[in-house]
Parts: sequence; structure tokens; C-alpha cells
Amino acid sequence: IFQLLASVYPPLEKLKKEGESGQKKINEYTRYATVVICLIQAFFVVRYLMQSRTSGGAGYAAAGYEAGWYWTVMIFTVTAGTVFLMWIGEQIDEYGVGNGISLIIMAGIVARFPSAMGQLVIDQGGINPNLFRLGGAGSQMSFEKLVVLMMLFVGVVVGVIAITKGQRRIPTQSAKHVRGRRVYGGTRQYIPLRVNQAGVMPVIFASSLLMVPMFLFNMLAGTGWGWAETMRQEFVTRGYIYTLFYIGLIYFFCYFWTAIQFNPKELANNLKDNGSFIPGYRPGKRTAEYLEKVLMRITYVGAAFLAVVAVIPTLIQSSLEIPWLLASFYGGTGLLIVVSVALDLIQKINSHLVMRNYPGLTED
Repeated sequence: IFQLLASVYPPLEKLKKEGESGQKKINEYTRYATVVICLIQAFFVVRYLMQSRTSGGAGYAAAGYEAGWYWTVMIFTVTAGTVFLMWIGEQIDEYGVGNGISLIIMAGIVARFPSAMGQLVIDQGGINPNLFRLGGAGSQMSFEKLVVLMMLFVGVVVGVIAITKGQRRIPTQSAKHVRGRRVYGGTRQYIPLRVNQAGVMPVIFASSLLMVPMFLFNMLAGTGWGWAETMRQEFVTRGYIYTLFYIGLIYFFCYFWTAIQFNPKELANNLKDNGSFIPGYRPGKRTAEYLEKVLMRITYVGAAFLAVVAVIPTLIQSSLEIPWLLASFYGGTGLLIVVSVALDLIQKINSHLVMRNYPGLTED
């Protein structure tokens, strides 16, 4: 949220340009906003857990604990836990390799993998005998279904890595300068434009916003309105309407995030000031228009990729009839976060090793 605001809100934009001192101030505002948002989210989570099943909740509250000051204690407990995790993430940023919060989130996602695999291979305390048999009806596990799941997992991970690292390279050339008997410049370089310029942010924003209508329909369903109950079922079961909204929001946030983070006019002016140009395009306005056109095209491809990855878990769950916890590892926010954080972590470790004259992780 503050990365977006720092690009459109002048006071935050001014702080961002102040360097390290301004970034510390933005981080302080981020901590305060985290506490406020966590208090709001904790209220809805506790409300869902404590309400009875007839009211649309999970019904986990014991008799006598459905309401009262217990809610307040639980809300502040969840918020305190979040603040503690935020502090741990900042310690990792300061004394480790960085990306502290992202590493904690990735660890939480990966820690669910053994439990998800347990639902697949363990049946009544032992190994599921259907894993070694061909054929299986409905949700029954079979050998060919296991092979398909393994191939799908490898294929999705390879595709996510390819699109995450994919670039569209725009060639540039610097003008030649003759000084005395020497010629300077004239070198050819390129501008790397990432296919997935927005990263995982559009999926996070889209999935977070879709929680709002889910809570609203959940509350309206108790009033007896039939359409509210229908929409609640669509959002709970991730039906067609939910999927359409999900894809539309991913496309919107992809273009929105890219437009804020990448400024073609500023890049074109920087190229012009440095004496560089894109072959076939005049410096200035024509260069900015060309960069914007290329960026819109590759953003469309990146948004389509994110939309496909986001809906893959729903498709796998409905077609292969496997638990949602396992299907969530085949796409969605979790897989995108794990892959992007892992790639960034390897890159940062390699940079630290190179600084200390050690061979990198990917070198022989």
C-alpha cells in the first residue's frame, strides 16, 4: 500500500526521495498501518471463528465463550503476534540477507506442504493402497492421478520461474563522441523490461479485495435473501462469478501497478540526457510512446499468466477432486510468493558471495 502511495501521494513521494532517512519514516508509517489493518482483519477472523455454524461461522467457540471480552483478548492476541512477526522480519532485514517478512511468509507456506501431502498419501493412519493401483473413481486417489499431479506441479513451477525471469530487451545505442584522436560511446546496450513487471502484487490485492464481498454476502445471507445466499456460495466455493471477478481485478492491478512503478517518459528523458537512443525512434516523445506500447503488450501477457496461475488451484481441485490445501500449491498467491522469494534470495546470497570473493551458488 505504501509503495503505491509513495508514487501518487506528494508528501510520501518527497520522503521517498530523501534517501535512507525518508525510508525510515515510511517504514514507521507502515508499522502503524499494519497494526490498524491487523485489528480490523482480526475482528473479522475472530467473528468467523466464534460465531455458530447456523450464523455462518465456524462454530469453534465453547459454551459461554461466544461473546464478551473474550473477543477483545483474542483480537489483541492476534495483533500482538503479527507485530512480533513484523519485528522478527525487520531483524532479518537488518542482520540477515533481507526480505525478512517475505521469508517468514514463504516459510509459513512451505510448512503446510507436508500436511497437504499427508492428506494425499495417508489413509486411516497408513499409506493409501490406491496410490499403487490404476484407476480410481471420483475423489479416490490412484497411481495415474499421482503422476499427473507430479507432472503438473513441475510444469507450473517451471512456467512460473520462466515468466518471473522473462524479459523483453529493448536495444539502445549511445551516440559517438570524438575527442582528439579517440572515439567515445557508440556502444550497444539494452533496457530489460520484465514480462511480469508487477510481480505477485496484483494477485495479493485481488484476493484481498475479494474477501470484502465474501464477508458482505455472508452477513446478508442471514437476512433470508436468496440472491445473497447464491452469491455467498459462489464466493465460498470459488465459482464462475468469483473467478471472473478475480481475473478482472488481476488485469486491473497489473496495469495499475505497472503504470505507477514504470514511467516511460522519465526513462525516455534519461536516455536523451545520457546521449542514448533506441534505433529507429527519435529521442523524447517517440521513444516514450514506443516504450509505453511495448510495456502495454508485455503487461497483457504477464497479466494473462498471473490470471492462469491464480485459477489453476480451483481448476485442479474441481477436475481431480483433491483437497484444497494440496491444490493451493499448484498456483495462486502461495506458489508465486515462494518462487519469487526463493529466486530473490538466491540472487542476494550470490551478491554477498561475490562481494566477499566466494563462488556463487550457481557457479561450478
